[in-house]
Amino acid sequence: MDRIPILRMGQFLLVTIQVDLYDRLALDLEADIVKMVNKTGARGVLIDISAVSIVDSFMGRIIGNIGVMSKLLDAETVVVGMQPAVAITLVELGLPLKGVYTALNVDKGMDLLRSIIQDDVDTADTDDDDDNIAE
Repeated sequence: MDRIPILRMGQFLLVTIQVDLYDRLALDLEADIVKMVNKTGARGVLIDISAVSIVDSFMGRIIGNIGVMSKLLDAETVVVGMQPAVAITLVELGLPLKGVYTALNVDKGMDLLRSIIQDDVDTADTDDDDDNIAE
């Protein structure tokens, strides 16, 4: 049975899709990522689709679902390496991938995840400070 490898890199998970995703493999990937986020407590998921040349509506929904499910488990999702034809297809299909950030490549995607996580920490620190204000 085929599986897409999910690598843990510190507080992030890295998924590199290098094959065409048929429906069963896409569903398995969705479930595997969500399980790994839960199991590891990962704060971010980076999905590299640079080797993907075609995305259909099902695959677009799977990527969107991964973003929403990961967010519910307190992890952000960044998709990197999107080819222009894939971006055009997603727009034409009306799949905006809400809850999913994008970046040009893995390095920029990792930087974006770090930035998002740091912003969350800074916001939480500020909220905690507000709780300590005497009235």
